[in-house]
Amino acid sequence: MASTQIVDQGPRIVARRIEVGAPAADLFAIVADPHRHGELDGSGTVKDTVKGPDRLKQGAKFSVGMKQYGVPYRITSTVTDFIDSGTSKVIEWRHPLGHTWRWEFEEKTPGTTTVTESFRYAAAKAPKMLEMFGMPQKNADGISATLDNLARRYS
Repeated sequence: MASTQIVDQGPRIVARRIEVGAPAADLFAIVADPHRHGELDGSGTVKDTVKGPDRLKQGAKFSVGMKQYGVPYRITSTVTDFIDSGTSKVIEWRHPLGHTWRWEFEEKTPGTTTVTESFRYAAAKAPKMLEMFGMPQKNADGISATLDNLARRYS
């Protein structure tokens, strides 16, 4: 199985990448369905209580049950970028506090896709607070575990 790599995409962006033995369309289909996010989550925070469409699109809103530090809560995110064309696919959603989660899929050869997931918090309402609470490192660990789960699923 491929290993997760750190990707430098600039300040206040935490990004990781992995090669997955599956077509980009198959991988994108999982992430574009918010009801399936719990299948991949490596952070342990995403729960299966989801309200929203079965397939996201630009501007779509979806709510997900979460649990962090033992406290259950619900967030509603809005899709801010959605590209589903050919072998390059992107989906990004904005959290209510302004940070975004972005997934990029680039099919390198038939059946092999580079997947990059990133946590982007430069536009967050309180980026310094996120840093004080250690969220960049916590999310880096969660992203790595999520991508490892995805790669393992197709190995």
